[in-house]
Amino acid sequence: MNNLEKLQIENYRPLREIVFQYLRESILDGKLEPGKRLMEMQLAEELGVSRTPIREAIRKLELEGLVIMEPRKGAYVADISVKDMMDVLEIRAALEGLAASLATERMTDEDIEDLKILADEFKQFHIERNIQGMIEKDIEFHDKIFVTTKNEKLYQISQSLREQIYRFRVRYISEYDQSKNLIMEHDKILKAIINRDRKMAYNYGWEHIDNLRKHVKNSVKSKTE
Repeated sequence: MNNLEKLQIENYRPLREIVFQYLRESILDGKLEPGKRLMEMQLAEELGVSRTPIREAIRKLELEGLVIMEPRKGAYVADISVKDMMDVLEIRAALEGLAASLATERMTDEDIEDLKILADEFKQFHIERNIQGMIEKDIEFHDKIFVTTKNEKLYQISQSLREQIYRFRVRYISEYDQSKNLIMEHDKILKAIINRDRKMAYNYGWEHIDNLRKHVKNSVKSKTE
């Protein structure tokens, strides 16, 4: 795990908000891993702040389900159960298929060109083995599809679900067949949208996330055998 860095204090934002956002992002991007104990004094020293905003941030993170408080033990970064993750991925697969199918009708030619660029940038980062770059472009690729459906509710739901599994994205992209499968799956979705083929776009969008679900299931099975 990377060490946390001292915060850049911004005068126009309350310190408790800065600390909360920083710790929240550190949990979501994996700097603070599931099961990691959050010690107020240690965090205060690492971030260069007092213990009060740390304590307030931990309470807010507990309310969001990102932190678990255990009596006489303290605060820990919450894990997500395999069952929870599988449930989320089942829903996400359906939403991904729906978004891709809607995008075939609502994406402009300019939007499609932007999607092509994002797919190509993902491929380049794959060649460079730049995991962080791949994660960012994968997110942008899917966000582009959801945004161009022009269905704000659909986009909001997708964002909520994505955050719940974001912490596992680095491990997934690193392990999943060297990410070659992701490139092929992106290309299938892109081709279906270009051809304005609503049925195929739905199928490929759904399949893309369902393959992740299968990968998670198989990974868990292999570790327990």
